[in-house]
Amino acid sequence: MSTEGNRLLIKMNTIHGYQDWLNSSIIDIDTKKELLRIKGNQKEIEDRFYKELSFGTGGLRGIVGAGTNRLNIYTIRKITQGLANYIKKNQREPEIQTVVIAYDCRHDSDTFALEAALVLAANDIKAYLFDSLRPTPELSYAVRHLKCSAGIVITASHNPPKYNGYKVYGSDGGQITLNMANGIIQEIGAIDLFSDVKTIDQQEAMDKNLLVYIGAKVDRSYLSEVVNLSFRKEIAKQVKDFRIVYTPLHGTGLMLIKKALKILGYRNVYLVKSQINPDGNFPTVKSPNPEEREALAEGIKLAQNIDADLVLGTDPDGDRVGIAAKTSRGIYQVLTGNQVGALLTNYIVTSKKRISSKDAVIKTIVTSDLGAKIAESYGATVFNTLTGFKFIGEKMKEFEESQEYIFLFGYEESYGYLAGTFVRDKDAVIASILITEMTAYYQSIGMTLFDVLEKIYREYGYYSDFLESLTFNGKEGQEKIKEIYEKFRNKKTLLKIFHNLECIEDYQSQVRITPKFSKAELIDLPKAEVIKVFLKDGSWFAVRPSGTEPKLKIYYSTIGNSSEKSKEILDKLKQKIQRFLINAEATTF
Repeated sequence: MSTEGNRLLIKMNTIHGYQDWLNSSIIDIDTKKELLRIKGNQKEIEDRFYKELSFGTGGLRGIVGAGTNRLNIYTIRKITQGLANYIKKNQREPEIQTVVIAYDCRHDSDTFALEAALVLAANDIKAYLFDSLRPTPELSYAVRHLKCSAGIVITASHNPPKYNGYKVYGSDGGQITLNMANGIIQEIGAIDLFSDVKTIDQQEAMDKNLLVYIGAKVDRSYLSEVVNLSFRKEIAKQVKDFRIVYTPLHGTGLMLIKKALKILGYRNVYLVKSQINPDGNFPTVKSPNPEEREALAEGIKLAQNIDADLVLGTDPDGDRVGIAAKTSRGIYQVLTGNQVGALLTNYIVTSKKRISSKDAVIKTIVTSDLGAKIAESYGATVFNTLTGFKFIGEKMKEFEESQEYIFLFGYEESYGYLAGTFVRDKDAVIASILITEMTAYYQSIGMTLFDVLEKIYREYGYYSDFLESLTFNGKEGQEKIKEIYEKFRNKKTLLKIFHNLECIEDYQSQVRITPKFSKAELIDLPKAEVIKVFLKDGSWFAVRPSGTEPKLKIYYSTIGNSSEKSKEILDKLKQKIQRFLINAEATTF
């Protein structure tokens, strides 16, 4: 079909979808009023109806609103019906199946969670629903703790306020595998929104014991596991004046992180009052993303006022944490995810009595190699996975089944960390108590985190890293992201810019190739839209479309014999990437 013909088909389908929603008796009056307000706005109608929200390898995220390309009670119901159908078809035991559901502070999260629970109940699947918002890692824990078939969390993590999302977890507590995701996608695709979705009244679901509210009991069990991960439970008593500033950035982390720190004896915990109340508008920050220095600005301001030792900030669903620590000169400096990951790796391997090759550290392919070098130097085995903590969770399950390795620590550069095996996703509660303990311990021996980092750099090399995100909104934006990504996959153009190219890893083709293309090796990882380019000086960069945001992400990593040299190499590499982008625009593909 020609491009013009394809556009005409999209336009026709858009108009039909819009009218179907307006005419359906299933759609409520408020949703219809929202749709009538955009009557005649063809661009807005097309963006809402040109496609259905895509359920990916772990779930989906989308803008909250009316339409098939929006998140609303009807798209939530359809997705959950697909999940219910999948569970029913694949259940092995005759007894009732169960699913646990959590949600965060975002707009309509509690409504969406209840709607999902009622669809499950209508399909004779028992839903355990948390009685108030909870962090995502506790959902991962609850799946295993309650022995559920699956878990659902309503969250859009650190996306802007207009977004919400729906993530699915398997019975192991990890994000669903590719096979399960494909099975759910197939079931969703076979469902008619207006005729195939079942639901039930809330009271009826409760009377039938198909909707059960949970909360404090699971919290206590989870926190017991968290605090047992401490290596030095006595450290809080040794540094009694240790001061912590914490902000949940209007999200879910407050209750559990505050309790965990209290149990471990940290008494001087100061909260950023303007950011403690859950609020899906995130009014005090430009973005509720702990990767952004601005997100910790209020915390740093409070830390300066009270002379705190550490600032912790968690994202809305409580699975990622950013930190700022005090230097020896009393300045608060934000650390990158790669730096914190390397510090935690170092702290864990030096705190354990014995490390062997059976101990496994897992990181993603876009994460700095510094932590890996540390782990390997102590005898641990390092594994690389694709981007996304679900792949780290899959390796943990593999270790559990084979008993070949023991999971020690997993992390990714985007501020996600995990120790212990009772959770199978990144966990800001666990990370917060370990970061706090690590900082307090080093303070007790007269060192700041930056002193430790400098010691690590001197031994393993000075690493610099940087993440560049190019944002492209809407349908046209998605096309632009794909276009630029494909240009990065053109090996001949890469060679024209990067004369010191060592090798290229194309994860979409699953091959590793040398510049002369004389040798290709298979990459033993699933297919993914990632291109990673290694240079002869030890630097690398990687390019991938984000799976959760309308962004193209470019990751940089450089190494030098000094901090200045590493940063100089990084600046030059960034300039080359910009030249490549300009050159690629003139290249025909």
